[in-house]
Order: sequence, then structure tokens, then C-alpha cells
Amino acid sequence: MALAMENVMKVYNKQTDAYKMVKMDYTVTKQLSTIEETLSHFGLLKNEIRVYLYLARAGEKKAGEIAEAIALHRTETYRILRDLEKKGIVFSIFEKPLKFTAAPLDKAIDLLVDAQKIKIKMLEQEKPSLVELWQSMPQAKTEVAKKELFQMLEGEQQVLMKANELLEKTQDSFQIYAAADYLGELYYSDFSDKLKAQANKVQVSVVTDTSLKSAYFLGQMKWLGDGHRVSDEGNLPCFMIADNKEVLIAFHEKTQDSEEGKKKFRTAAIWTNYTALVNTLQILFSKLQH
Repeated sequence: MALAMENVMKVYNKQTDAYKMVKMDYTVTKQLSTIEETLSHFGLLKNEIRVYLYLARAGEKKAGEIAEAIALHRTETYRILRDLEKKGIVFSIFEKPLKFTAAPLDKAIDLLVDAQKIKIKMLEQEKPSLVELWQSMPQAKTEVAKKELFQMLEGEQQVLMKANELLEKTQDSFQIYAAADYLGELYYSDFSDKLKAQANKVQVSVVTDTSLKSAYFLGQMKWLGDGHRVSDEGNLPCFMIADNKEVLIAFHEKTQDSEEGKKKFRTAAIWTNYTALVNTLQILFSKLQH
């Protein structure tokens, strides 16, 4: 059975030379689920994570033992082990029969982070030649007329990246409505530093709710000066308006936690340059300021 997806796991008893089923502690299961979710951000597939975590917790194991413990086909297990070896987080032990061992989690994360950095650096180095190659190709004729577009974004990181992009190309004014929770997310990310730097070049205006939490964040953002207001309205999604031309509307979606039966939240957003919507939010922002 899956190590972190089920409530029981197989444990080998050396004294009886047999496996037994042991009920896992719920806290451990929850912790492993968190680690699995985080490792998936480094490009590891679900079964790769399962194999690595089992091996990291169980110690030296043969491929067959790993396959049986987490209910994977042996052929797939061998393939995954070889892929994890290439990533540097699993090692073969030169013994008969062949066994495998895993790098400690902290070391594995360092290796995965370094691999991502190398990929990014290589892409940055290849960018000029790729762009030059692209521009040398015959280009299809495109219409110059402005198109009204929209884009859906999911995940806090993607939303913040879009907000940063919007902020960087702003030339005149950047307006933000953010209730306490959204304002906290912006404050604790690097977006607040970029907003502070951009405030020296463009007019930055922030409207938030009247909560104590918002008052705290505004107190930490004294550089806003007169560029902030508070409003009694606190049930609106966060939105940003750049130069009265583009808007980014962020909101929290409720998701079901199947294990606890509780509601969780994930961040999503809509970006658009649709004139009617931009103008509508501009009017709303003006009313919130008064």
C-alpha cells in the first residue's frame, strides 16, 4: 500500500522474518503528504516521490522489496530507481543482491534545487540564440489592431509573477484593492519591495479594509504616505489596475481536504485588458477611495 496515501503500511520484522501491517500515525501521514506535495514542485512524478520517500525512511532495500511495499510493478520500480539515480538522490549499493539507498532529504532538496538552477541558467544563456533564430524565420503577417484578451492563472506563485509583470510595465498609475488576507500575501512576498521601488516612478494607490490586520500592514508600509485609503467593504476579491489599461483580479478558491473534511483555499486570478471590465473596476476603485 502507498506509504503516504493509505493509513497502513507493511513493516518487516527481522525476528519473525515476516511482514506485518501497521497502522500509521495520522500526524505522520499528514507530514508525508506535505513533503510529497512540496517535492512535486521540483519536477518529481508521484511514483518517483513515493519510491524516494519509502527508501529514505526504510533504509537500504532491494527493488523487489520497494515494489512490494508501495504496490508498484517491479519493472516500473527499477525504471524509477534509475531515473532517481540520474537525479542524484538515489544510489546503488554494490552488493548481491543489488540494493538501493536514498540521499537524506536535506541533501536531496539541495540537489533538486541545484538542478533547477542549472536548467534556468542554461535557458537564460540560450535565450539570445533562440530569439535570433526565431526572428530570422519568415514571420506571418499579424494584425496590429489591439485585441481584448484574458488569461486564467492558478497558484499563488503564478499570480504573484503576473502581478510583478503588470507592475514592472506600469508607466503612470498602479492601483490595488486588497483586503487583509490578500494584503498580507502581497506584503510577505517580494511584491511589496517591488511596489515600494516602483512608487518612486509611478503613482501607487492602495485601498484595504478597516481590520486591525490591515492597519498593521499599512503601518509597515509607511512609504505609501497619502497613497492609501481604507474602506468598510471587505468582501471583494483583490484586484490591481495598471495604467487604466489592464486588470488582475485575484481570489481564493475553496478546495476540499479529503482527509480532514475541511475547506482549504488556493489562489487563482484572471488577467484581462477588456476595456469595459477595466473601466468598471476603475469606477469601483474610485468609490472605495471615498
